[in-house]
Amino acid sequence: MITMLGTTKTVDDWGVSGNRMRFVIYGAGGIGGTIGARLFQHGHDVMLIARGPHLEAIREHGLRFVSATIDERFSIPAVGHPREANLDAADVVILCMKSQHTESALTDLIESASSKTPVVCCQNGVANERMALRRFANVYGMVVLLPAEHLEPGEVVNFAEDSAGVLDAGRYPNNVDATIHEVTDALNTSGFSSIPDPNVMRQKYAKLLNNLNNAVQAACGEGSADIARQLRTEALACYAAAGIDCASREETRDRRHGIQGTAVPGFQRNGGSSMQSVMRGTGDIEADYLNGEIVQLGRLHGVETPANAVVQQIGNRMARDRLEVGAYRLDELESLIRIESWEND
Repeated sequence: MITMLGTTKTVDDWGVSGNRMRFVIYGAGGIGGTIGARLFQHGHDVMLIARGPHLEAIREHGLRFVSATIDERFSIPAVGHPREANLDAADVVILCMKSQHTESALTDLIESASSKTPVVCCQNGVANERMALRRFANVYGMVVLLPAEHLEPGEVVNFAEDSAGVLDAGRYPNNVDATIHEVTDALNTSGFSSIPDPNVMRQKYAKLLNNLNNAVQAACGEGSADIARQLRTEALACYAAAGIDCASREETRDRRHGIQGTAVPGFQRNGGSSMQSVMRGTGDIEADYLNGEIVQLGRLHGVETPANAVVQQIGNRMARDRLEVGAYRLDELESLIRIESWEND
């Protein structure tokens, strides 16, 4: 049963049949929960895979989905492990966990799914697709431009309306097929903007440039234009050395144009995914797959990356020691980067 805008409907009322594609959202946090809720709201067959108190709250009360115009609970089927999902040939698995959890998630998934199961990497960073391809033959990249948060068990908040977010996708490494057309069609009818893109990794490498600032925000509670410039300059030098193409600022700006961020009554938008991890005290952070991706490229291709190395280390310390947001000042971070730069000279 789902309740929406004062009415109660069964899943059958939405026209969902067993022959249609089922979306298995693996990682039902801010991004996964928003995608799952909006797909379910628009009549698609959805299964959530979540964990801990979040899973318990969804099972007991349904998933509370909040936006500027919606505050409803959806009784979406939810399980704690892929083995409980009864995966079959009609399923598409959308990975929405943070990258540091992908390897263990894939290990669990391959125990219960066919190696031909379509796996969509709806995640920050650019390493997830390579991890998935080791186990699964049909892997897709999806760029995530979606303002959402998950801070309380059983609750996700989407800070956008009209277009709830951009979720362009393509078959990894550089193709499109019937499956991704069906996935993007479903997302487009569920409030998102989603285009099949054979070169979606160009968009994901461009998104990575912005995500390099995530740990700065988590550590200092704010961003720095100077540090952001250093992080980006190092990354672009690594891309050039490695022969990696990425979408331009103009392309990215044009694609984001349709997302209308908006206030949600009763909720404050706190920041990016890394800040949310620190606020929830999860004990882990995705810095190794954001700044660490640039550090790795630099080491492979002889490019110095002192700013990204320091931000990666500080992000990991924030998570490991469960420090509070704002534990570092921007001038402290800038000083650490200068010291790292001098030591590399």
